[in-house]
Amino acid sequence: MKPGEDIFVHVDQTLTHDINAVMTYLAFEQIGMDRIGVDTAVSYLDHNLLYIDYKTPDDHIYLQSAAKRFGVYVSRPGNGICHAVHLARFGKPGLISMGGDSHTPHGGAIGMLAIGVGGMDVATAMTGVPMRLTMPRVVNVYLTGHLRPGVNSKEVILQMLKKVSIKGGLGKVYEYTGPGAASLEVPQRATITNMGAEMGATTSIFPADEPVRRYLTAQGRTEDYTELLPDEDAEYDERIEINLSELQPLVACHPQPDRVIPACEAPKQQVSQVFNGSCTNTSYADVAKAALVLRGHHVNENVQCTCGICSRQTYKALMKDGYIDMLIDAGVRMLEISCGPCCAIGQTPPTNGIAVRTSNRNFKGRAGNPNAKIYLVSPETAAATAIRGTLTTAEEILGDQTGILDGIHEPEVYDSNDNMLIPPLPRKEAEKVPLVKGPNIQYLPVPEKPDEVLDAKVSLKGTDNISTDDITPASAELSSMRANIPLMSRYCYMRYDPKFAERAGKLGHSIIVAGENYGQGSSREHAAINPVYLGVSCVIAKSIARIHRGNLINHGIVPMYFENKEDYDGIDLLDELRIDNFPKQIMGKRVLVQNVTKNTSFYAVLDLSPAEMEVVLDGGQLRHLKKQRKELGVPTGAEIQEIHVKPQA
Repeated sequence: MKPGEDIFVHVDQTLTHDINAVMTYLAFEQIGMDRIGVDTAVSYLDHNLLYIDYKTPDDHIYLQSAAKRFGVYVSRPGNGICHAVHLARFGKPGLISMGGDSHTPHGGAIGMLAIGVGGMDVATAMTGVPMRLTMPRVVNVYLTGHLRPGVNSKEVILQMLKKVSIKGGLGKVYEYTGPGAASLEVPQRATITNMGAEMGATTSIFPADEPVRRYLTAQGRTEDYTELLPDEDAEYDERIEINLSELQPLVACHPQPDRVIPACEAPKQQVSQVFNGSCTNTSYADVAKAALVLRGHHVNENVQCTCGICSRQTYKALMKDGYIDMLIDAGVRMLEISCGPCCAIGQTPPTNGIAVRTSNRNFKGRAGNPNAKIYLVSPETAAATAIRGTLTTAEEILGDQTGILDGIHEPEVYDSNDNMLIPPLPRKEAEKVPLVKGPNIQYLPVPEKPDEVLDAKVSLKGTDNISTDDITPASAELSSMRANIPLMSRYCYMRYDPKFAERAGKLGHSIIVAGENYGQGSSREHAAINPVYLGVSCVIAKSIARIHRGNLINHGIVPMYFENKEDYDGIDLLDELRIDNFPKQIMGKRVLVQNVTKNTSFYAVLDLSPAEMEVVLDGGQLRHLKKQRKELGVPTGAEIQEIHVKPQA
């Protein structure tokens, strides 16, 4: 296997979550299969539990019916966030897991190869077809030392982001080894692998060693443990060394996760909100340490402080040991067990507010308010900040008592009650289950193959680091629309360029031009599907984030790169661009683009593997899969209604 080449892997497990999964199961239905082709698939109802109208409960009913029909587990609302629950109850060392969420690498904490992809990729994996990946470079992160009290594993990944940047991990897997790695418990490791997504990495992974054995034993799953260690003579493409003993509390400053500085150097400005939550940093030990910092203190009168714990299992353990009482006594408001504020579903900061959070992203608008600023910290720092009202470390609050934090560890035995998991039905029973679709649920738009001549205007000229939050904003209201592309497409780019949807709709066909790292952040494929529905045919950018690039390919948008990045400067909004013999030029991987408006031309290049080339030329993954199944004489679901992608203005 050589970096940059296609590899194909058998997927053992898939996971989806509610606000992205409807598109996944609609795609699976449109492919024409009646049963999953992987060992284990789990549908988590965990993101949007704030039922503001009928749309989200309808989505959940559809997802539960689809799970019964296709042989999928359901994790019911209140059971926990997908990554935490999957690690605890389904993850096994050595398996390959693909999830329709960018933070799926959470599973790398126990030695799984866990990769975040778009929903169409999950639908493809569930058919049993080997998954296409680009072989990454493997980077060894060698850890030494031991974290000091008041310093969290969050500091490890923030230090990595500072070193690597938000796009420096593109095309790479980070493998953490060394005596420092052996000193970290599994949930500490999960914080690191989870936020490897913020570097643009394919995934991150730790060895399956003694801490993993202890964790799985505590989960009552000792039989699922397999030791997996790096060979003594293992070779790596790169090596990074970090001494855990030298780390200090860090903070990622608004508006990018790699804008990292020491917490002691952060400006002492008034914080309006503290959120201790998300899959990233609410393990038992994380929340217990935050509770000990808050014990005997009270949340600052100018701060709204909330806590959203990652799973019911963790919540019960914290209640049993008195840590929930400590939080409540300190004035912390306990939230529902869900993703919630991390994806702007509740707890939006006030106008020009400063939010300090233990979650994983701080893009502009990520919290639901484009003029709020988000700072990412550890649970210990978040708790101290809630007390003072300005960015503060645990050591500043506890002083010489900081050492008490060092005695907190994960439970030796977790509650393994799985009564909030609905297991798959036997096949004969499953065949009788009707798929229940509320009025908001609409099938995916399916684009046509690339035209012989692409003659289209520029509907958007974007800057660097446009995120999927910029393209499809997060909030409870907008998340509830994700099953209805005709409706949601009206809000495409609403915060970045409010006139985009109307403009693109009127143009019919159009092209998006962008700078570096286009489509960073969440895996939400709606950031590709909505532009497809509005008639976007291709994206020409300086660089494109990994998952979003895959989503563009899957949904029939051709991703191209400026051969000379300076050519970006010569294009303006509404310039008419023309590409002759488009399919043939795609096959040549170098495309001559004529700017008809300015009477100039430039070259764009395509970094497509042979397998990706087939998908692009077929008009996206759904058409490609149907074509393959038709060639094999297998039913393709062609009778299912498809939404046209050229809406009338």
